[in-house]
Amino acid sequence: MNWSGSAAGPGLLSAASWGGSDFIGGLGARRAPVFLIVVSGHFVTLLALLAISLGGRFPLPGRHDLLFSAAGGFEGALALAMFYRALAMGAMGLTAALTGLLTAMIPVLFSLLEDGPPSSAGALGLAMGLAAVWLITYAPGAHAATGNAHCRPPRTPPRALLLGTLAGLGFGAQLVLFKFAAGGGILWVMTSARAAGVTAMLLVILFSPPARPWQGFWLYGTLAGAFDTAGNLLYIEATRFGRLDLAAVICSLYPAGTILLAALVFRERPTGRQFVGMALALTAVVLLSVQ
Repeated sequence: MNWSGSAAGPGLLSAASWGGSDFIGGLGARRAPVFLIVVSGHFVTLLALLAISLGGRFPLPGRHDLLFSAAGGFEGALALAMFYRALAMGAMGLTAALTGLLTAMIPVLFSLLEDGPPSSAGALGLAMGLAAVWLITYAPGAHAATGNAHCRPPRTPPRALLLGTLAGLGFGAQLVLFKFAAGGGILWVMTSARAAGVTAMLLVILFSPPARPWQGFWLYGTLAGAFDTAGNLLYIEATRFGRLDLAAVICSLYPAGTILLAALVFRERPTGRQFVGMALALTAVVLLSVQ
C-alpha cells in the first residue's frame, strides 16, 4: 500500500511515539512523582526545540499559529494533570477508556461539522477506530473475569470520571488546536506549545506539590518527553494531509503501542478484548489510509 501523501504513515508513527512515551512515563512514575517527570520532559524538549529552531534560523510562523499551538500546549498539559489525578483515585479501566474515546471523538465531531461526512469507507474506518480505542484502553479489574459476584472490580469514583471526562475533552481540544497551528513552521509551533506546557505544569506543581523525594525523574522525563514531542510533531504532519478526523483517530491508537511494549518487556499478555481492539485498529487504518 502506498502511503505517500496519506495521514496513515505519520499517524502510525505518531501513535507509536506516544505509546512509547506513555510506557516510559509509566516506568518513571513507579520511581518518582509523575508531575516532575512530565515537567522535566517538557522543559528538556523545550530547550532542544529552541536550540534547533534558533540554530537552524527557521522563520517564525504567524502569530495565529503560535497562539493556537500555545493554547493547545497549555490546556493539554492541564488535561494531563487531571488525567493522572483521575487515575490515582480508583479503578483505572473505565477512566482511561472514557478519556481515550473522548480524545478521538472531539476531533471527529469537529471535522464532521467543518468538513462534512467522509466517504463510506472513511466512515466505517472511523467507527472501527473509535471502537478499537475503547477495546484497547478499557481494562476492567482482573478479578472481574472470575465470574464471582462477590469479587467485583473497584468502583470508579464519580469525581474520577468527571476528571477523566475533562481530560478527554482537553486532549481532544488539543488535537483540534494543533490542527489550526499546522500551517506554521512545525518546530516553532511545537516550541510554542512546549513553552506553554511547561508554564501550565509549573502552575500545577506550585498549587499541588508532589510528594518527596524529588529525585530520579530526569532520565525518564527526558525520554518520555522526547517521544511525546516526536509524536506531536508527527501528528501535526499527519493533519496536513487532509481531514482532521482521519489523522486524529489513527494517532489515538497509541495505547496499542504501550500494551505491545509492556508485552515485550514485562511479558504482560494483552487481554482478549485488547487483541480484538488491535485487529480492529489495523482494519481501521487500512480503510482510513485510502481516503
